[in-house]
Amino acid sequence: MKIKKKALALGVVAGVLGLSAACVAPESGTTATGTAPEGSSAASSAAGHKRIAFFGFARANSFASATWSGIEEYAKANDAEAEFFDPNFDAQTQVQQIQDAVTSKRFDVFIVQANDGAAVVPAVKQALAAGITVVAEFTPVGTRYDTAESQVPGMITLIDVPVDNGRVLGELGVAACESKKLDPCEVAYLEGFKSLPLDNARTDAVVQALSAGTGVTVAAQVEGGYTKESGRKAMQDVLQSHPGVDVVIGSSQAIAGAEAVLKGKDVLLIGNGSSRQAVRAVQEGRWFATYYLPEKTAGAKAAELGLAKARGQNVAASTSSTALGPNGGKGTKDALAGVQGEYDE
Repeated sequence: MKIKKKALALGVVAGVLGLSAACVAPESGTTATGTAPEGSSAASSAAGHKRIAFFGFARANSFASATWSGIEEYAKANDAEAEFFDPNFDAQTQVQQIQDAVTSKRFDVFIVQANDGAAVVPAVKQALAAGITVVAEFTPVGTRYDTAESQVPGMITLIDVPVDNGRVLGELGVAACESKKLDPCEVAYLEGFKSLPLDNARTDAVVQALSAGTGVTVAAQVEGGYTKESGRKAMQDVLQSHPGVDVVIGSSQAIAGAEAVLKGKDVLLIGNGSSRQAVRAVQEGRWFATYYLPEKTAGAKAAELGLAKARGQNVAASTSSTALGPNGGKGTKDALAGVQGEYDE
């Protein structure tokens, strides 16, 4: 979940997790055009050609690019075209892009990967009022971080619930301690950014789950961020106070940085991210586990849900992203056997 601090400082973004002009057809926008099936009706019909607007974190972000790949491929195969609106991690630019796209009347479906879930609510309501189908993808649209349910009436959600994400990370931490029969077991959590409500909700869930483990203590809780550099520094700080730490949990980027500091030490690592690099680290036994979501698959699913509703079909109002991957997001070595990951860091 490769999300930079520039983005996160603007509002609530998952970290996963984890880069723009406010206009209807952005300079970096990309269109994927599908071919109408033989015998199909005009584009204006409910079942006809549709247009999808994707409001992703940023074009340069590999996670958002994976989402876009899924959307683009599904659109091409299902008589639709899609366009990526790039706010470059700027929350207010993203809000303006959504508003401008509503005004343009060019789109049937919006897929919103919100940089700030609270900030986009008025624009999402405007889109719904205009008859546009809206799918919230990955990050919640609203201010609650403990539910996959829609927080805006009429909106479809396909999100990674931050509290559930934190709980799974904590449970993986307990499992790591148990795998080596460590009692006591010292765990360090490299949280995202302490200033963000979403990260704080995830952190609380991690700590609560870890506290349920026998003999498990949260020895250190420091800001690890979402880059290798921030993870490396955080790990160095942890080792100064807790040289005997047994397990370290953090974003996949931060854990990659921590790994470089921990060479030669018997420490179990758990990442929060599903890049090919994180998956490979687990498969090779370098990391104990990683939180895994198939993000390209999630992009395709968001497009599927949005197009189906726009074409008058009944679809589930809310879905947790973990339902799309193996083992409820718990990416252990066994669960990730044969998995390649769907994006690069």
